[in-house]
Amino acid sequence: MQQLTETPAIKWLMAHPRFSAWVVLAAGMVALLVNEARNVGLLPTQWVALIIATILVAGACIWIISWEDKDDPEEAAQADAATGETQDLNELLNTAAEQRAEQLKQR
Repeated sequence: MQQLTETPAIKWLMAHPRFSAWVVLAAGMVALLVNEARNVGLLPTQWVALIIATILVAGACIWIISWEDKDDPEEAAQADAATGETQDLNELLNTAAEQRAEQLKQR
């Protein structure tokens, strides 16, 4: 297994997981497209358009799936910092609301 992961192609695929997922998903989707539409009688330009559209849809799928990735530690730190800032803002708003409520009670 160690030898397999040291090959240049596998290293590249492991370094670029989104691109490799796009290639694999696009290949599967194109294979299904060709299998299901083989007897429809499409023109060559229609085949090209459908295959290109299928590849682009596969890329969009991988892009949407990657929205939830937190593989990058820098992105995870930014997300955590944003959450902390949101919590700080909520605490500040709650404190201000409590102070305003006390002021209204004193009147």
